[in-house]
Amino acid sequence: MTYKRFEDLPVWNEAMRLAHRVFDLTEDPRFKISFSLRDQIERSVMSISDNVAEGFERGTTNELLAFLYIARGSAGETRSKLIFMEQRPRLADFKSEIAALKLLAESCSRRLQGWAESLQDSDIKGQRHLNRRTRQADEGRKRVAAVQKVLLSKLPPDHPLVRAAEARGLE
Repeated sequence: MTYKRFEDLPVWNEAMRLAHRVFDLTEDPRFKISFSLRDQIERSVMSISDNVAEGFERGTTNELLAFLYIARGSAGETRSKLIFMEQRPRLADFKSEIAALKLLAESCSRRLQGWAESLQDSDIKGQRHLNRRTRQADEGRKRVAAVQKVLLSKLPPDHPLVRAAEARGLE
């Protein structure tokens, strides 16, 4: 599936859910932490969705990848702060909420890693590189692949070209 807006990205939405839940926790009057810790976790959690959005809007795969890894780092930073809070005796009443937030931060991190890995293996250079010439070249490659598939289907299954295409995953 191709996304046209960062607001439609599942990982951005999950990062926003995490941010809202962290803010719900830090804004609870019973949740007593230092101003600096509150400021740091709120900044790190917002950095996850912000970096996904910025990378998506940049228009190149290389820039998107860089921002996805920054977002993943922010997810790790958020999780680290949550682990610290979970270990604080005076926050024991919030242990289950903090544990749930840690799981959500971990999920964001896994999604970001999966997306980054899929982009690293991709030939897509990014929207900024799409122009008439690159679109025509892509269409040409698709037509050639379709013709090859039709021609291969007419050969016997044990033909060397069919076996070679299967080995390359073109069947």
